[in-house]
Amino acid sequence: MADSNIIIRQCTEEDIPILVALGSKTFKDTFGADNTPEDMEQYISKTFTNNKIKLELNERGVVFFLAEQDGRALGYAKVNTLRPLKGLKEVSAMEIERLYSIQEMIGKGIGRMLMQHCLGHAVKNHCEVVWLGVWERNSRAIDFYKRWGFEKFDEHVFMLGRDAQTDHLMKREIKKLNHYASLQNKNNVDR
Repeated sequence: MADSNIIIRQCTEEDIPILVALGSKTFKDTFGADNTPEDMEQYISKTFTNNKIKLELNERGVVFFLAEQDGRALGYAKVNTLRPLKGLKEVSAMEIERLYSIQEMIGKGIGRMLMQHCLGHAVKNHCEVVWLGVWERNSRAIDFYKRWGFEKFDEHVFMLGRDAQTDHLMKREIKKLNHYASLQNKNNVDR
């Protein structure tokens, strides 16, 4: 897939309907086959609503990024630079709360582009650590994050409806992003 006509941009309130639809679809596609319809519906109906996304979008420290090609939404990410996490309270950290692409784009570079954008946001915001939670049974995502240098440091419980699931907490130190940051600076000079 040619990256040249794919853009990653920060979302505004005008993007709320897109984020609701995209969030619901990508979550169903990713986890629907491994969970009960009831648990999925309970989670989605609370998480992906216009009001909920609007609240998140206006929360201090939260930013949504949208990957688009010719106006078509291909994926999105949500980051939070102000969410404290036990064990990381001594450092400035950014959480990647969500990073999804539509099913047909998996393996075609959308996740890579979104991750690069998220890491660039962390560098720009002087974060020391980037962290995320990933379901222990989502081996494709775990492998993706490991390729980006994330390592497991803990676990926590994630409630999907009534099902208590275990998420791996993974982190990557920003000092390991120096190469990325230098590439970003070079690219910014070239523009």
